[in-house]
Amino acid sequence: MTDLPAYLRPFVLGVLEGSDVRVDRLGEIDLYRPPGTARGGAILFVHGGPGPDGLEVMPRDWPVYKGYATAAARRGLVAAVVDHSLIHGLDRLVEAADEVEAAVAVLRSDPRVDPDRVGLWFFSGAGLLAGEWLDSRPDWLRFVSLTYPLLATPPGVDDLVTAAEVIGKHKDLPVLLTRVGLEREELAGPVAEFVSAGGAALDIIDVPKGHHGFDMLDHTEESRAAVTKALDWAIAHLGEQPGADGKLLVPPPPARKTTTTTATRRTTRTAVATAPKAPAEPATRQAPKPEQPPAVPAAVTPAAPVVPAVQASLADLGVATVAAVTAETPAARVIAREHAAYAAHDLEAFLATYSPTARILLANGSELKGRRFLREYYRPLFEAGRCKTEVLQKITLGEWVVEHVNSYDDDGAVPQLALYRVVDGAITDVEFRA
Repeated sequence: MTDLPAYLRPFVLGVLEGSDVRVDRLGEIDLYRPPGTARGGAILFVHGGPGPDGLEVMPRDWPVYKGYATAAARRGLVAAVVDHSLIHGLDRLVEAADEVEAAVAVLRSDPRVDPDRVGLWFFSGAGLLAGEWLDSRPDWLRFVSLTYPLLATPPGVDDLVTAAEVIGKHKDLPVLLTRVGLEREELAGPVAEFVSAGGAALDIIDVPKGHHGFDMLDHTEESRAAVTKALDWAIAHLGEQPGADGKLLVPPPPARKTTTTTATRRTTRTAVATAPKAPAEPATRQAPKPEQPPAVPAAVTPAAPVVPAVQASLADLGVATVAAVTAETPAARVIAREHAAYAAHDLEAFLATYSPTARILLANGSELKGRRFLREYYRPLFEAGRCKTEVLQKITLGEWVVEHVNSYDDDGAVPQLALYRVVDGAITDVEFRA
């Protein structure tokens, strides 16, 4: 075993044998499904990085991540492992963040998954991706777990939200840290700062004799107990009851006092009605007023006492056509949620209606792509309360919603057309035309 590279060494729990767990490969994501057909909670396991030189096996095929996902599936959860760009270098951090967000959307859309019961588990270098989730805390996120995480962005790397800055921001979001006693010095300092900042917002599992990567390097009872306890914690916070101890082949550690503390966080497109006056000054968009359905022309009574049958049929057809193009389709309902979040100045609820790779073409010709850039663009508007848009007319057709809107800036109303495309319950494309 010592001749193997560290990442190919066996997982500390002997769970990989057996055919009771089904694994489906969808692009860069492996989904581990438990026996049966019940819908339940899910965990996305997010590997670290960067990988070693000469890497030949991608992380989702490493025994450690296959082991975690198999163990979770044997406990009745759907588990997923995603290959993302951080394995190729820390300079790919922003790209990796988008890929993880896209993987979350895939996992939540799986028919075996309850989309409101999902947890995220970050390892090593992926700790740099956790801060944004601790900051935004979508309603469906039941927990965040970090195992021997990297929590300080090295110099020269694009900085994301730092976990230590936002830990405890959402008091109802359980956070678990598994830390090792023999951690590398450059990682141990930021972890200590994270613990200090977290206070009662953190649950902690200590592995005093564990190295970074203990779950594949240190095949000890201490390691097995720590992994089992972390899985039990995750299952409990997804609303599942831990199964029989034998299911993980390792009994849980005996109850005892520890340093642990308990914490008291796509593809139809929608349009965002904004009309930037200049690229440096995002235009305001008004919270939509309740939409009035387009008036259906009243039937005109002809002078002749009898209306020909063909005329009546054409009138009925006209009424039916108007009803069809203004129908409340699934796409229209997504757009309505986006508008409601905009009106309420709820930035995270607003962003949650968009695909992680959504594209918005503004009326001035500039383009926004991805939730990160949407957040940067819209945050000043939400914080300033400058969200003002009025919907005048609406047409729906399949995955498309087209609206005639008035958006408002400092000079008053600006009429625009807003074209939204919604796919799999998330807005993927928006285009504004003035």
